[in-house]
Amino acid sequence: MRNFPTIQDIHDARARLKPHVRHTPLLRADKIEKTVGCELYLKPETLQITGAFKIRGALNKALSLSKADIANGIIATSSGNHAQGLAYAARMLGVKAILVLPVTAPKIKIENTKALGAEVVLFDGDTAARWKRVYEIATENNYVPIHAFEDPIVMAGQGTIGCEILDDLADVDTVIVPVGGGGLISGIATAIKETKPSVRVIGAEPALTPKYYLSRINRERTPLPLLDTIADGLRISVPGQNPYPIIEKYVDEIVLVEDRHIIDGMRALAKDAKLIAEPAAAITVGALLAGSINLKPDEKVCAVLSGGNWDLSDLVGVYAEG
Repeated sequence: MRNFPTIQDIHDARARLKPHVRHTPLLRADKIEKTVGCELYLKPETLQITGAFKIRGALNKALSLSKADIANGIIATSSGNHAQGLAYAARMLGVKAILVLPVTAPKIKIENTKALGAEVVLFDGDTAARWKRVYEIATENNYVPIHAFEDPIVMAGQGTIGCEILDDLADVDTVIVPVGGGGLISGIATAIKETKPSVRVIGAEPALTPKYYLSRINRERTPLPLLDTIADGLRISVPGQNPYPIIEKYVDEIVLVEDRHIIDGMRALAKDAKLIAEPAAAITVGALLAGSINLKPDEKVCAVLSGGNWDLSDLVGVYAEG
């Protein structure tokens, strides 16, 4: 099996997903762009069915499998958004979903996953430890594991976002994408670079988990100690094995964003764009507000907002302090 998605995989995913997911709009961020100095558009996957982009990859993978394959159930681990995407896919297909979530996952992500009918197992451990537990449970029960960012069919589902951006803004110059496990930016970068190579693709990674940033400097996958960042959806300490070479091939630049600038992004999106974005999504706008990306005044920039699932009590704190 190939460990990377092709442009044809992404086109196939688009056809497969068309009846089931939203083609999210591009929204002109008039007020924010005056501050960051470019023509800014937002791709709000916050408006997706499950509140995040992850439904694209999860559902694409689930729909690519036969009913016999997944008869016993599907299983994964996630910080919460992939879990909701898989839970939605399982409910749609009438199969069981088991999601191993970290004990630190936002309550809203846990509750939403359960509300979609999935069985939730809370586990105290890092991503590698959680995946080890996933494979143990899968082996015992003959469940099908669906990886959030290593699976090329999942990446292809995420890549449909890149196709939509090019459809809606054919003359886009730069696309900024959050970087966690690497599946989202791998899919989007493949779609964009294989269609219009002149478009610049930039990854925004939390400064507290700079795994892909340092891997690029070191020219090899570089694992790091797991540190807390407000961007829980991007809190991964080991670069993905399959996303890493795709990112090295297609992503022009990776910038680091401090938590305080991620919070600035959340506030700007709420105040000026009237959008609720979780920290992992707001990192792209945070990178712009921090001045981390060199831009021209007439440059057309698209910032991908990956999701909006965060506890309201935490959101209130962030906005109140602003």
